[in-house]
Amino acid sequence: MIVVRENIYLRLIAVFAPLSLLSLGGGQSIVADINQQAVAIHGWVTQSEFVDLFAMSRAAPGPGALLTTLIGWKVAGFFGAVVASLALFVPSSLLAYGATIAWSRHHRHPWHRTAERGLAPVATGLILASAFSVLRASSSTWMIWGLATVALIIFLARPRLNPLFVLFAAGLLNAAPSLIF
Repeated sequence: MIVVRENIYLRLIAVFAPLSLLSLGGGQSIVADINQQAVAIHGWVTQSEFVDLFAMSRAAPGPGALLTTLIGWKVAGFFGAVVASLALFVPSSLLAYGATIAWSRHHRHPWHRTAERGLAPVATGLILASAFSVLRASSSTWMIWGLATVALIIFLARPRLNPLFVLFAAGLLNAAPSLIF
């Protein structure tokens, strides 16, 4: 039994450590990859469970990558949660630390601004891929897609608007049909 646990811990590290290094733009940028790994490749959770874990990770205070912790917990209990969390946070933290030192040291070089402008669309694309992955995995009703489209339009028009207002309104609108009938 211990061999099985060690194996699952190594698999958690093998999945989440490389994703850690790809998480440009934060934890949201790798949700699509986490979904692929946890559901399709390893079968740790079902698609429905993944959506539920994603919702819990978004509702709970703390980092957006709490989803990884919840998957680790589901797969291997407390130690699975710890291993998955460390596998996601340690590599990217070390990379960020090293990059910050290099970035500060070379901030006057011409490539600095070019790299900065080039990374913004990469992070945006990764976050959009994650959003579409979660939308596809949800109930996929016209109401969900319509609410997501309206939220996108609102955020494009008012980028500094607190997202909690939009999420609350969308939740009320989504729940309204079941409350009325």
